[in-house]
Amino acid sequence: MHHIALNVQDMQASRYFYGTILGLHELTGDEVPATLVELVASGKVANFITPDGTILDLFGEPELSPPNPDPEKTFTRAYHLAFDIDPQLFDRAVTVIRENKIAIAHGPVTRPTGRGVYFYDPDGFMIEIRCDPEVH
Repeated sequence: MHHIALNVQDMQASRYFYGTILGLHELTGDEVPATLVELVASGKVANFITPDGTILDLFGEPELSPPNPDPEKTFTRAYHLAFDIDPQLFDRAVTVIRENKIAIAHGPVTRPTGRGVYFYDPDGFMIEIRCDPEVH
């Protein structure tokens, strides 16, 4: 996968969420793709990169609002965006979510496939932090 693009209502809130809370690296300066330099400079786009190299593009849409303000009522065909982390970091990730007063929608849950926790970004899009089972 090359990139994922999300429309966001409040660019500053979303940049803080993806950059500070989730810890993704925001592309700046020469890191910004040449085709997006003007949009980034004008504050209409922000680009982040995940540890595996996937780009997450945020496109500012100030008039954006979902058909239903209740994020429990999925309003797009996409259900959630999942980030994979080291199992030893999972509990710390949940603590960071709670410290930032982000409501947890589901979990943390433990399954045979690993652990996961689900919460919402500032626009009500569901985010999952998940990890494989710990090997003892």
